[in-house]
Amino acid sequence: MSLSNDAVLNVLKNQFVCGFKNITGEAYAGKSGHHDTDAPAVVTTNGAGPHNVQMFILNTDGIVLHCLPGYWAPHDLLFEMRFAAGLDRLWRNPGLDDAAKRDLFKKANLTVIRQAPKDMLERSHLQSFDAKHELAKPNSDFRYKAGDYHPPVHLAKHDNLKTTDQVVHERMAQRPFLTYEDFDVENFSNYGKNRYDKKEETREGGTKKK
Repeated sequence: MSLSNDAVLNVLKNQFVCGFKNITGEAYAGKSGHHDTDAPAVVTTNGAGPHNVQMFILNTDGIVLHCLPGYWAPHDLLFEMRFAAGLDRLWRNPGLDDAAKRDLFKKANLTVIRQAPKDMLERSHLQSFDAKHELAKPNSDFRYKAGDYHPPVHLAKHDNLKTTDQVVHERMAQRPFLTYEDFDVENFSNYGKNRYDKKEETREGGTKKK
């Protein structure tokens, strides 16, 4: 659904070279129930399915500008793509040394979480089973700590936890201008349940498809 939107496709076509990597068998890859290849795609919340899909935005030097785990709504994906484009301009600024670029990368990620539109935040709550999983972890970075930014809006779900958008940017702030090879995908995309089975294999009469 993220990549079937005309506006997203237009940006990808004109500004990016697209590719993919099959992560089947990787230690960090998620586990879920059976999904038929001809089954319809569904709309879900931003960041849902982080172990199954990670969308990387790299520049031509192989530097990770951004990583978005899981599904992202098209309008929100465009917001994040524009943010990544700004980081690429920062990377190419000849007037800054590497230390200054890394510092500005961190600041940019911690600033943009204050600029996310309210409707984007509302699309970025954890799914209920993932929220329960994170609440059970005393050290989860989805839990607010003293000094953490808390949006001044009431979110309909899980207002006691950070949104996926906020956590993604806070995690990116700790990974300034890394190469793809040095990017720790497993730790970055590790939140929520590793396995979630919606029982797609169960059909009429409580039987499984053969």
